[in-house]
Amino acid sequence: MTEQPEPRIILETDRLRLRSWTEADRNLFREINADPKVMEFFPFRRTYAEADLLFDRVNAMIREDGLGFYAVEVKALGEAVGFCGLAPANMPGIFPPETIEIGWRLATRFWGHGYVTEAANALLAYAFNDLKLDAVVSFAVETNHRSTAVMKRIGMFACPDMDFDSPKVPDTHPHLKRHVTYAIVNPKVAEEQA
Repeated sequence: MTEQPEPRIILETDRLRLRSWTEADRNLFREINADPKVMEFFPFRRTYAEADLLFDRVNAMIREDGLGFYAVEVKALGEAVGFCGLAPANMPGIFPPETIEIGWRLATRFWGHGYVTEAANALLAYAFNDLKLDAVVSFAVETNHRSTAVMKRIGMFACPDMDFDSPKVPDTHPHLKRHVTYAIVNPKVAEEQA
């Protein structure tokens, strides 16, 4: 059996560890990507094979440049419960190529504990203090009030002039096309511009 590399730790909070993924997390990743509640605002559910391909791609991205959707491990449980991360927004024609988004997903059994808010707040501090980013965006389907509530809790502001119809959503799902955008500016950049 091939020895697995130690996970890359991105950061830690009181309750959480944000890190690269391990083989032990693969089933959780599959679960998240197939769960109709978690994927309610996406036009598809991923098969195990599709989730495995994404799992490997996300982990390679984290190991290569440090950005990506990191496993969120609850220290007290010693296991991953979902993901939260910083990654290129990858929306050509909508955001400039250098735009970084923050995003998250948790397995439903771990909802309601504040894990996403805690992880996202820590990631924003990391984005601004360590990565020296000027701003971070987040976007979600217009009716995804759970996600926009997190965006507000972590200090992001609605940017209606940046809302868009996602080209990644097929015409078969028109109710999922409209996306709202939230953003937050690095406090140091905001001070300089004041």
